[in-house]
Amino acid sequence: MPSALLHPVLLQALVAQDAGGDLPRFTAGSVFTQWGLDPYLFVGTVWAAGLYLFGVRALHARGDRWPLGRTIAFVVGGLGTFYFATQSGLAAYDDTLLSAHMVQHMILSMVVPLFLALGAPVTLALRTLPSRPRGWLLAVLHSRAAKVLTFAPLTLALYVASPWALYFTGWYSATLHSDYQHEMMHVHLVLVGCLFFWPLVGIDPLPGRLAYPFRLLLIFLSLPFHAFLGVTIMGQSELIGGGWYPALHRTLTWLPDPASDQRVAGGILWASGDLIGLMFFTVLFVQWVRASMQEARREDRRLDRLERAQEASAGEAGPGGRAASPGELGPGGRAASASERSVETTPRQTS
Repeated sequence: MPSALLHPVLLQALVAQDAGGDLPRFTAGSVFTQWGLDPYLFVGTVWAAGLYLFGVRALHARGDRWPLGRTIAFVVGGLGTFYFATQSGLAAYDDTLLSAHMVQHMILSMVVPLFLALGAPVTLALRTLPSRPRGWLLAVLHSRAAKVLTFAPLTLALYVASPWALYFTGWYSATLHSDYQHEMMHVHLVLVGCLFFWPLVGIDPLPGRLAYPFRLLLIFLSLPFHAFLGVTIMGQSELIGGGWYPALHRTLTWLPDPASDQRVAGGILWASGDLIGLMFFTVLFVQWVRASMQEARREDRRLDRLERAQEASAGEAGPGGRAASPGELGPGGRAASASERSVETTPRQTS
């Protein structure tokens, strides 16, 4: 082999070996034993959790309530799952096994956005921020940029096109060779998922919110793309990541065949996309039922107020059960008595 071609191959093998390090054989237990620390993502996670809990504490200090379920959803379900996906054994093996990366991908792009949205951090911020920062946040929420970024057809297109661009261009290969791009890929998956799912399942006052039937329709439309992408990855002969995984396979003998692992990764994308999609359907259905029940209670209260007003009007009715006319009203707005009306209607004696 010419030296001009040998050098890039050897260089890639050395970089891949450095990435794999001395990782032991991957097992289910490795996810919980091979923890690491990605400093930037770790600091960002801690800051987000701290700010959210500070806002909850500020509400409680002034006597206001904040649902415990929202706090658990945001801190545990959202940030906790993000921490697990980026610091646990999944992160340790995500550039060694494409299948491990695919599990991480689905967690970051679907599970984390769901729980972050259910935590309603924008609503919490609006209730706790001072007047000037609250005004800035409201200006952002009502801006043209926010309306564009929450426009449902655009967010659906971004959500569907993003993984295709990631795996079928040089983007994914670039993330394997750069720690910074690898971290930004994780952030990108979460942001794109939030743009799509937040207006659909979130309870924050965001622009672009649709009626529940249209929300269910958008979730339904997104499911086939996961299946199609998974089947495409399973069936293609070209390896994702180029020569990265074959180079690792030559240094870490316990690694499975890269083509076989790629088929497993495609199957994970296909199956997990449908399963998590069913979870979104369940959340939306429960929200729809609760919204309908709240609307029914509001309508009942409105009808009760209307009935009480009619009863009060009937109590003030004049003779014959008809409502008292302005001339029949006595002092204080009550219906005038017969003696009061006779005095008013008797012609005055003129001297």
